Amino acid sequence: MMSYNLKVTIDKSSGFCFGVVYAIDMAEDILDTENYLYCLGDIVHNDEEVERLKAKGLRIIDHEKLKELHNEKVLIRAHGEAPSTYELALANNLTLIDASCPVVLKLQNRIKNSHDDDEQILIFGKHGHAEVIGLQGQTDGKALVFMDIAELDNVALPNKFTLYSQTTKSVDKFYQIKDELIKRGYEVKANDTICRQVSNRYEELEQFVKHFDKIIFVSGKKSSNGKVLYDVCRKYNNQSYFISNVEELDKEWFQPNDRVGICGATSTPMWLMEKVKAQIESY
Repeated sequence: MMSYNLKVTIDKSSGFCFGVVYAIDMAEDILDTENYLYCLGDIVHNDEEVERLKAKGLRIIDHEKLKELHNEKVLIRAHGEAPSTYELALANNLTLIDASCPVVLKLQNRIKNSHDDDEQILIFGKHGHAEVIGLQGQTDGKALVFMDIAELDNVALPNKFTLYSQTTKSVDKFYQIKDELIKRGYEVKANDTICRQVSNRYEELEQFVKHFDKIIFVSGKKSSNGKVLYDVCRKYNNQSYFISNVEELDKEWFQPNDRVGICGATSTPMWLMEKVKAQIESY
């Protein structure tokens, strides 16, 4: 059987952002000495990595389950939580291991201050996303969340408001939305709160994908950031494929001597990209 002789390179700037690294390190440190640790929600939007940590004793729970827990340790993941979670922890004598990302905490704080100053708040973000729920919680649920400007077409907005963004959204899209709202006659105070570690990936990825015949983008299906980054790949290299695990690879995608680039989301573990690389090299 002929070998395809594929040249495979992993993007050096792909993989976990520091917020995720911090949360996983904290979980692993505790699991080294204790049999189990509760974690509120998926520690990272990547099923493979979640399974790896579950095998070490991580127990993923939701907010309903949290209400029933007493006298336990619970990890708060990088996405952050609403104030109600901290109140519940006090009431149930739960020890919170807080791995909220510093970028998210800073944003929560700014939104809380805006809300305390009676500003009307709009958040550009994904409905129901863990980070967004935490952000909305800073405003007692009064902030208006929208994923796309079209959602605001039939909404009676105040003529003056403050605009924030989920930390993993596209910078370009945020400024397009801001300009469009100003064009519509609103007075907009815009706070660009997008994580630069994430937004820098767009430029880095744009440069990376141009050098390859094929791009394999590895990400969990639930990752918001993965969807945005995959769109960047496709925009600059139309031979881009989205996979969540090695099983989804297809040999048919490749031609002999292809240069193949592998990249991923801020929630994609490096070990998974290495596994994908090894599989492609075996063709």
